[in-house]
Amino acid sequence: MYRSRLDNDLSDITLDYVSSIDDDNAIAFYDIVGSQAHVLMLYQQNIITKSDAKKILSSLENLKNEKFDSSSGAEDIHELIESLVIKNAGMASGGKMHTARSRNDQVVLDIRMKIRDDINIICNCLVDTIEALVSVAKNHQKTIMPLYTHLQQAQAGLFSHYLLAHADVLSRDFQRLYGTFERINQSPLGAGPVGGTSIPIDRHLTAKMLGFDDLIENSIDATSTRDFVAEYVSMISILMTNLSKIAEDFVIWSTSEFSFIELADEFTSPSSVMPQKKNPDILELTRGKTAQIIGNLTAILSTVKGLASGYGRDLQQIKSSIWSTSKITISALLIFKSMLLTIKVNEKQMKKVTESSNLIALDIAEKLVLEGIPFRVTHKIAGSLVQLAHLSKKPISKLTPSDIKKSVTDTKIDPKLVSEIISSTTVVSSLKDRKSFGSSGYDEQKRMISDRIKKINDYRSDITQRENKIKSSLDDLQKQIDEIIS
Repeated sequence: MYRSRLDNDLSDITLDYVSSIDDDNAIAFYDIVGSQAHVLMLYQQNIITKSDAKKILSSLENLKNEKFDSSSGAEDIHELIESLVIKNAGMASGGKMHTARSRNDQVVLDIRMKIRDDINIICNCLVDTIEALVSVAKNHQKTIMPLYTHLQQAQAGLFSHYLLAHADVLSRDFQRLYGTFERINQSPLGAGPVGGTSIPIDRHLTAKMLGFDDLIENSIDATSTRDFVAEYVSMISILMTNLSKIAEDFVIWSTSEFSFIELADEFTSPSSVMPQKKNPDILELTRGKTAQIIGNLTAILSTVKGLASGYGRDLQQIKSSIWSTSKITISALLIFKSMLLTIKVNEKQMKKVTESSNLIALDIAEKLVLEGIPFRVTHKIAGSLVQLAHLSKKPISKLTPSDIKKSVTDTKIDPKLVSEIISSTTVVSSLKDRKSFGSSGYDEQKRMISDRIKKINDYRSDITQRENKIKSSLDDLQKQIDEIIS
């Protein structure tokens, strides 16, 4: 239909090459709703008659439940929908639907509407996952575990603290996406192919009908820029990278060598030949799918980096990367939430490993600091205690008075003081003494959990307000449509 300028239609091979119809099903609904808003605006601006508007709107309404055939011969969903409207409403009326717009502003409208819905879905899924982390943390405020740096045991900690760390990371992902929404929810409709139109349309009216906060004012910017797509997929890439980090921890901790956690059966798979295996496939796939999304971001940036100003057909290729990114992320968050709520934590093993290491060394050093001794001196003493414990193959708490005396050689520190501190220092006392704001001490867990629960409630309220605003606009749009076609 769009090829009237040319002598010949595309061959089947060429059509298959240029067609985006298979990728466009994801935006078919948005294309219909956007077209309805555009037609209503044309009618209210006296550009088309009520009779024409009624025929077009009725045809579009009937298409909302249509399953579009990818073998239709259309180059994209925009052409297909318009051809179906013309077929139903007749050329005299249906042929007016595309007045004062282009596929260029049409496609970017659909993408923006799709992404804004995806952001709201992902934000809801994120809050659910954050809530799951906090919920599990609430049940493990006393579960002792080793905390790691360089994959080496570093300090005694609590499993709740670990979970809250990732809840905070995902909260930042929420905040990033929530902020991205503001730049996504801008209407490009009415910008035309690149330079606008001479027909007296009202772009603000269609923006309001479709629940947008504002317009992309400049028509070149509106039709040809895809920085908002790169921003969205970039934010998702960070989110998925954060999920991948949790996945890696859980893969390691679910091994028989660690045995810190056990995944529920529905999130694992057996080996094809070794019946004893319980493979963490969901976690491994999360790492793999994260790489796929980073690849999507690379593909998008690689596409737009070489384009001149104005629309280029290259941009058609980024749509599948967007849909893939959204689908993977929503699925990953849904699965992670369920996985977290069904995880089994081996508290005894975590505590055993923590107590078998000399993780109280820093606590001993800090208690000596409180006695007025410089930290570098106490650090040296604690290091000597660790070395002596390692050589004698026993924990610091079992060192002899003679061993302790060796640790303070070349210092003026009374070995009895060191001995008293060692005898009063345990993993449990360490966590009781940990008082710094945001630390892994017992007292801080309760405060942080309470704070995160409040944040979760605030997040839910913010998302609901946004969703309700869009829903209200689209409900009003539907009422206007119904009034005309009834």
